[in-house]
Amino acid sequence: MTFRSAVAWSGGVAFLLSLGYSVYFYLVALGVPSLTHRDWAYAFGIDAALFSGFALHHSIMARSGAKALVARLIPPDLERSIYVWIASVLFFLTCWLWQPIGGLVYRHTGVGRLPHLAIQIAGLWVIARAARLLDPLDLAGIRQIRPAGRRHTPPISRHGPYGFVRHPIYLGWLLVTFGVATMTVDRLVFAMISAIYLMAAIPFEEGSLREAFGDEYVRYCRQVRWRLFPGIW
Repeated sequence: MTFRSAVAWSGGVAFLLSLGYSVYFYLVALGVPSLTHRDWAYAFGIDAALFSGFALHHSIMARSGAKALVARLIPPDLERSIYVWIASVLFFLTCWLWQPIGGLVYRHTGVGRLPHLAIQIAGLWVIARAARLLDPLDLAGIRQIRPAGRRHTPPISRHGPYGFVRHPIYLGWLLVTFGVATMTVDRLVFAMISAIYLMAAIPFEEGSLREAFGDEYVRYCRQVRWRLFPGIW
């Protein structure tokens, strides 16, 4: 249990470090409207491939078949932790190896920054509130380190932001990434690639949730109609 706890807790730390670096990367590194990359198509291709690698891992490893395969190779209570470890490393590499494209889409200053600030604060609140309802220790793979037969299974939450959209963490991510007052081309590309991935992954993720929770999740979908955008989709 000592080794498993070390793997799980270090995975949680890796997740926090990766998240912190990605915040710096998006808010600081991508916020510089550098000169346009002479070979922007090449840079865009590299960036799309980097994010796709992270996204494919996120999607494939969330499927029940992949989980069953991993469970044959490692202890079941470490499955989530190993997933977090790999996802953290891939997300760090995506940011670290990002090829700058350059260019500025818009920049709002002074009072014009206030609506953007409000949107981003709202996005951060949605993410924090939704993650808390899901149990951060479970998301990080730490809660699963328990004696056999006592593996933690988080319930379906209908509270807070889960009461108006089924994927509030994704909604918060979109608010934060698209809500910036200074939108460089690199920020826009990063935000758009991530948005496309999230929207494409949601139907598959909901299929896994229906498989895991059965009729309970079906009832939840009937109660909360909107997947990501209230009143739209």
